[in-house]
Amino acid sequence: MRLFTAIDLPPEILLRLDRLLSALRPEALVKWSPLDNLHVTTKFIGEWPEQRVPELHEALQKITRRQPFEVELKGLGWFPNERSPRVLWLGVEGGQPLAKLAKDIEQPLASLGIPPEEREFSPHLTLARIKHPVPLSNLRKKVHEMQPAAVGKFTVSHFSLFRSRPGTNASIYEKLMDYEFQSAMAAS
Repeated sequence: MRLFTAIDLPPEILLRLDRLLSALRPEALVKWSPLDNLHVTTKFIGEWPEQRVPELHEALQKITRRQPFEVELKGLGWFPNERSPRVLWLGVEGGQPLAKLAKDIEQPLASLGIPPEEREFSPHLTLARIKHPVPLSNLRKKVHEMQPAAVGKFTVSHFSLFRSRPGTNASIYEKLMDYEFQSAMAAS
């Protein structure tokens, strides 16, 4: 099983993202992410044996003691850079609480043999992948016009474990489990 942890996006944010993508899609023939696949990845786990999912579930349950926090989606950008991009992304601003969630997910999973990320946590939504050279001048212009591309804020009160399966045009994500946050006082 190919697994990852992520934060779901609420319906009102997905609606705004749909409008943003509708404005961007006509500007370039690139591989646009399906709306249903947009999420904030907190940890890519990779291949994991199905019979060991209960171990993973037990480890993830241990990190739910935290307060809900706010995340804002805004700011379009390019990986690795605008001159020769491979990815168009939308920024995710969650400050220290989001970074701490990602770090806290790393720790118990490392004890199960899942290697920690080598790169610094850089939360974003992948809007499009640029796999082959295509004209991007119209898309670059549209991106500049739309900045700061503020999609909105929402409260994060849980994260989820997802399974990724190959699909015809894009991966298909299946949610396996939600991990609701519990305040430290409520959990005692």
